[in-house]
Amino acid sequence: MNEIKVDVAVIGAGTAGMAALRAARLAGANAVLIEGGEFGTTCARVGCMPSKLLLAAANGLHDARSLAARGIEGTHALEADYAHVLDYVRRERDYFVKSVLEETDALPRGIVLRGEARFEAPTRLVVGDHTRVEAKSVVIATGAAPSVPEELRVFGDKLITSDDLFELRTLPKRIAVFGAGPIALELGQALARLDVDILMFGKGGRVAGLTDKPVRDALAAALADEFYFDPDAKFEKMSLEDGVPTLRFTSPDGASHVERVDLVLAATGRRPNLAPLALENAGIELNEKGVPLFDETTMQCGTSSVFIAGDCDGTRPWLHDAADEGKLAGDNAARFPDVQAVRRKVPFSIVFSEPQAVSVGASYDELDKQMTVTGEVSFENQGRSRVMRQNRGLLHVYADAKTGELRGAQGCGPAMEHLGHLLAWALQLELTLDETLKLPFYHPVVEEGLRSALKDADRKCYEARSEAPPTLPSAAGC
Repeated sequence: MNEIKVDVAVIGAGTAGMAALRAARLAGANAVLIEGGEFGTTCARVGCMPSKLLLAAANGLHDARSLAARGIEGTHALEADYAHVLDYVRRERDYFVKSVLEETDALPRGIVLRGEARFEAPTRLVVGDHTRVEAKSVVIATGAAPSVPEELRVFGDKLITSDDLFELRTLPKRIAVFGAGPIALELGQALARLDVDILMFGKGGRVAGLTDKPVRDALAAALADEFYFDPDAKFEKMSLEDGVPTLRFTSPDGASHVERVDLVLAATGRRPNLAPLALENAGIELNEKGVPLFDETTMQCGTSSVFIAGDCDGTRPWLHDAADEGKLAGDNAARFPDVQAVRRKVPFSIVFSEPQAVSVGASYDELDKQMTVTGEVSFENQGRSRVMRQNRGLLHVYADAKTGELRGAQGCGPAMEHLGHLLAWALQLELTLDETLKLPFYHPVVEEGLRSALKDADRKCYEARSEAPPTLPSAAGC
């Protein structure tokens, strides 16, 4: 067995792992990158990019058909060529993967070790059956894989995950989608808009990770207008009958149903890829799910020389955070034991369904309700939203009742990816409602809806303090 000594060993070549490797090398460390699977990152290969490509095709068809209401005739006859759509998604997906592969291909000889890594000791790894690595520090960046509930395995080869979907050569007529998180909502709505008959089943009423019930209910209602969606599904039986997935369930209205579908898509989240690592030999403490305990301001596991970053840490499963965590972990691994803490960016997530959903800053269930005011706006009558025929959704912004400082927001509606960024920046800058409302708002734009929510929260803050609010410019009619 080959034996090598390095300063930093990075396990995993995804977004977090590549960021960790770059940071460690920039800090002057002798580092290696260990990968046992495919290169190309989850985002580029099976995550963010192919899902958005499928959504773009589906939304294009949906939007074109919607032109009839504006007097544009003939668009109702448009239809999707499934083989062509999926081929397009794969070709564009491969373009994004290629750019990632070019980076790994350009790494100097000897930096990349191919094979599955496992700990022999806190600073000693075995890669495959060919190399033993003695490292001063280790960064775990092994990502996550689709999590499939045991009860769905009854569907056998009719069961697919989001990783499998993009490899289909055509689409079936009916699919049951299990899950109500970002992956399920985005892929389920895309398939529905491509004329696949969709049955979507959630669990426990959870939708898009939203914890603010009125916002969650508004999103669920909007989606249920397009396809069957039960966020809290009750099943009597799931089976494979004569090779056909068969579902027996009770709908929210109490009616019993028996539905047969062609495929079942498990979009029930992802779990950290940690099992092969033999973490019991790493000398670090694990939580009840077997995930290392770590400090998110340093990415250090306890006081050890082991660091963790990306989806495998089970906290912020978003690419921008994976990149930030990888950079932080790689830099601290290279500088160990001189570990430096940083202030993390504001938590921020987007679901690219229509309406889009966003969570920014503190989660609603984390807030002290007695010390928090909630500003609200419905997009049903918001001017620009109505012009775009996307006037669905609800936005709540949260602020400290005494100081007016923004605390967070949850919402669903048009252009939420952009409104979410404005809110994330305001939160990162620790702005108050008064300060945010002094910023410019054009007319007519969806951002005026955000201003309405901010003004509502500001008014409630002044009421809570028994003060009169300052005079602010009124909205321009819409």
